[in-house]
Amino acid sequence: MGLTRKQLLSAMGAAAAAPLVAGAGEPRVIRRDVCVIGGGSAGTYAAVRLGDFGRSVVVVEAQDRLGGHTETYHDPATGGTIDIGVVVFEDEPFVRSYFDRLGVGLVRIADGGGGGGTTTYVDFRTGRRVDYTQPAPVALPAYLQDISRFGPIDTILDLPEAALPELAAPFRDYVAAHDFGSVVPFVFNYGQGIGNVLDLPALYAINTFGQGVAGNILRGSFLTTAARNNSLLYERATEHLAGNVLLGSRAVKVERTRSGVRVLVTGPGGARVIEAKKLLVTIPPLTRNLTAVDLDGTERSLFGRFTPGAYYTSVVRLSGLPAGVGLDNVAADTPYNLPPLPGLYMVGPTAVPGLYNVKYGSPAPLPDAVVRHEIRAGIERVAAAGTYPVKFEGFATYASHAPFELHVGPRDIAGGFYRRLNALQGRNRTYWSGAAWHSHNSARIWAGLETLLPKIAAD
Repeated sequence: MGLTRKQLLSAMGAAAAAPLVAGAGEPRVIRRDVCVIGGGSAGTYAAVRLGDFGRSVVVVEAQDRLGGHTETYHDPATGGTIDIGVVVFEDEPFVRSYFDRLGVGLVRIADGGGGGGTTTYVDFRTGRRVDYTQPAPVALPAYLQDISRFGPIDTILDLPEAALPELAAPFRDYVAAHDFGSVVPFVFNYGQGIGNVLDLPALYAINTFGQGVAGNILRGSFLTTAARNNSLLYERATEHLAGNVLLGSRAVKVERTRSGVRVLVTGPGGARVIEAKKLLVTIPPLTRNLTAVDLDGTERSLFGRFTPGAYYTSVVRLSGLPAGVGLDNVAADTPYNLPPLPGLYMVGPTAVPGLYNVKYGSPAPLPDAVVRHEIRAGIERVAAAGTYPVKFEGFATYASHAPFELHVGPRDIAGGFYRRLNALQGRNRTYWSGAAWHSHNSARIWAGLETLLPKIAAD
């Protein structure tokens, strides 16, 4: 349960009127070593692991659940589950350890953890079939070897100075220079949500489709939960963290001093003041998301450079498609047959008959009503073109994952933006984590946090 607009405005007004102190009749005080704002992949993992360092934590999460981009649809008719956000995880020892400690079983996709079926390639602008066969990624081993010279920039965006011009140039230039064309469709399809991948600086394609992803593809080692319910990890984490999670809650005022951090929080339990030694912020670092935080000029300047992309997921009810057939969006008239965005990525069959997983991307956030309309219109064009007699029966669920893939322009990258961004770690008793600091990849976020956690836990 989230806050109503009236509740939020009331709390913000009260916060603006008085300093964060606790006294008679004032909000209950929660004292912890670390206050974590955001209970997605980064915030949840950090909270669990900080306990291993002997540090007390409290997590403030605006939604009524932990998990962020990890979402699972539960079909009321069959009891089946469909992961509509995070679908796979890299097979790494720390990933298996994390799932094991929370009692969540894993299976390899290659060993039966994924779905089967066949793919029909269509151009959703027209609804017509496209004579297309996705190329085998013959250049993938060479791609993996080449990107390794940049270091683990899919985990921590610590960019080699000598490589900045190459990483700032468009990904299409990098691909052409190294003859990596056969990898492009895999980068586009894996990197759903990052936008027009060929036009973006190469950094963002390599960050998303980095050493971890490329290695797991070559090894066939991606994981998913044995229960086909990735949200189970976060349900177990909520139990593990017990009363140290404030769901449906928002930080409405944050004061950071040399001696500690004070956070005024409003939520279902009423107003509370969190007094902590340090702050970890894991929500997307856009200035509009951080109005409650007393950002300094450097922080405000850097976060103001970010531009967000957008990603939308849904489960739709369809009839008229042959069993097991999915539709992938390709274009007949573009480089590498990549479909223009905004647009659908795919319509994929699920383990629940009649329900299909749908992904939609845009270079910039769009109103949900527009995305819903375009998803339906794209599917209906398939029927109108005579490709399949598919009928759109409605949305079973829909979720916006915007903002998604925060990025900056080539000049910022070449000018050392990420060096300055990383220098914020520890400044004002604050640490930062999440996709913008690591990658849109749970395993890479967790790996990045492993280098940061000792600093957060230090006295």
